[in-house]
Amino acid sequence: MEFEKGDNVVYPHHGAGKVIKKESREMFGQKRVYLTIQINHNDMTVMVPSENAAIAGLRRVIDEKTVKKVLAVLRAGTSEMPKNWNRRYKHNRDKIKTGDIYELSEVVRNLAIREREKGLSTGEKQMYTRTKKILASELMYALDMDEEQAEEHLDGILAKSSEKPAAKPKEKATTAKSNGSKPAASKAKAKPKAKAKA
Repeated sequence: MEFEKGDNVVYPHHGAGKVIKKESREMFGQKRVYLTIQINHNDMTVMVPSENAAIAGLRRVIDEKTVKKVLAVLRAGTSEMPKNWNRRYKHNRDKIKTGDIYELSEVVRNLAIREREKGLSTGEKQMYTRTKKILASELMYALDMDEEQAEEHLDGILAKSSEKPAAKPKEKATTAKSNGSKPAASKAKAKPKAKAKA
């Protein structure tokens, strides 16, 4: 995937930003094309070799269709997590490392519910604050909001998230037409027993 100056992108562990430069530079005796990305929510600038963008997990900001799916994840109930906080922390950290927007949303939602219901450890509080900032930074671009609006929007959704376990996705039903099989015949009704003659 090629990125150009002006593209809105997401850099894993840092959040959403904009490609402000695409230029050829010589570093360590090697000439390469670099992308300079401005991460707005923490005023950080990062440089990524264009050829390594995919390896680094760089991707474009989600579209409107994906936003709806992300919001559905945020509104759902908690998914299963380890009870031990050390294992739970590692479990959530591994999800964040994937760079997947749905995994990140799930971590934010679960920590929000846990904070409300049981409280968070110091490490989990820091994780929650950081991941919420990262998610809000992407929603800011996807929904064309400023940073404050995106954070308020996210907080509003999380405040209504359910403490009930998240429902497992239902398997897609296959129709008779799609697999070539005939519809199952309905069961015949049992005939009423004949009355015995007196």
